Amino acid sequence: MSIDLMNAFIAPLVIMVSISLILGLVLVIASRFLAEYGPCRISIKGNKDVEVIGGETLLSSLFENKIFIPSACGGRGSCGYCKLKVTSGGGSVLPTELPYLTPSEVVDDVRLACQLKVKSDMEIEVPEEYLSIQEYRAEVAQSISLTYDMKELRFRLLEPETINFKPGQYIQFHVPSTNREVVYRAYSIASLPSMAGELELIVRLVPGGIGSTYIHNLSVGDEVTISGSCGDFFLHERSSCDILLIGGGAGMAPLKSILYSLFEKGSDRKIDLFFGVRAKKDLFYLEEFERLAKEHPNFTYTYALSSPGEADDWKGEKGFIHLVLERHLKEGEKREAYLCGPPLMADAVIKVLKEKGVDPSNIYYDKF
Repeated sequence: MSIDLMNAFIAPLVIMVSISLILGLVLVIASRFLAEYGPCRISIKGNKDVEVIGGETLLSSLFENKIFIPSACGGRGSCGYCKLKVTSGGGSVLPTELPYLTPSEVVDDVRLACQLKVKSDMEIEVPEEYLSIQEYRAEVAQSISLTYDMKELRFRLLEPETINFKPGQYIQFHVPSTNREVVYRAYSIASLPSMAGELELIVRLVPGGIGSTYIHNLSVGDEVTISGSCGDFFLHERSSCDILLIGGGAGMAPLKSILYSLFEKGSDRKIDLFFGVRAKKDLFYLEEFERLAKEHPNFTYTYALSSPGEADDWKGEKGFIHLVLERHLKEGEKREAYLCGPPLMADAVIKVLKEKGVDPSNIYYDKF
């Protein structure tokens, strides 16, 4: 190919790349300096008006005014929990909201607060239970390593000194941030509601995770800020069915709270715990559950390793937890199931439960 011919191809390419870079730079500058909407008023039906500086998400704007809308993903747009009705000032529904909204919700002006930016005055509706969520100061009372990447932490509440929650619910952990955007992450409560002055969390260290890295580096005596309690995953006591607790990884926390609450109440319902981890190094609470099984004849537990190593010498169940459950669960048994874990695990477990005849109205889950 001649030099002239090469230039004929390269020159337009260079021009196109240059134009793209310039346009990208212009958009960044515009977003940084021009997307200032000034003071905006958010009117909350039946409650109060708050004034915010436009440009942030509705979720963050409310959070900064101590109105804590539950969001299991911390406002990253992946859980769909932070739904609010926006009756005016919201504009058109965004493509990032549509996967989490039903057609009827779109018609009814329901929006995802973490995706919707405040650009003008708004009128919204906030459920009463959200308005009762409080902010708490607490201090680290204890930090124990359960595995190489899992910690159990106990926090003593300072102000207010007690919190009300149901077994299975979660709190939102406030993570210090250098910018205006509020950073927080959701963590399920592992302790008992009767221990109202303390909270126990089980936190797995996620590589690069803002929340888990911060929490794993806390020391006894450090002060933190949380808000809660949140969530519609909790122990229901409307039936006398035997109970299934199914989880994986960091999903132990709410199951532990539910389990100990049942023991505390003296429940005689049969309780079977199924829990999945990857390898033997990921196991924790083995000795504790062995002790509980001896003290409570109505309780059994089954751990399963999905990817045991050659050196693990594991003689227990192997495979994904939904397959282990499928082997153990008899068809047609009346059960009340609580499951907590990654979406793929939860979906697979729900499928098995339904195939075994468990009433869908008795299946409660928390996907993370």
